[in-house]
Amino acid sequence: MTHQDHQDPYRLGTPQAAPTPGHGDGDGPDAVSRGDVVRALLWAVVVLSAVANMALSFTGAAAPLHLASGVVTVLAAGALVVRRLRGRR
Repeated sequence: MTHQDHQDPYRLGTPQAAPTPGHGDGDGPDAVSRGDVVRALLWAVVVLSAVANMALSFTGAAAPLHLASGVVTVLAAGALVVRRLRGRR
């Protein structure tokens, strides 16, 4: 079977060759951008620091640990907001 055998029979127009993965250019439609990676890492920091702050609350840890965890959460969340607002321009 060739690639044309798997084309949609109801599609209008000529069949186009499918892109071959693994060329290494990283510019394909499924490529992950650096911004996507940064956003995912920032979300991970927000979630982990919020969970750490909650765990510190349950264990009765010292106030500086709560503050440090809260500051990390606020900074990461703020960075996400700034990135979102800059992306709208």
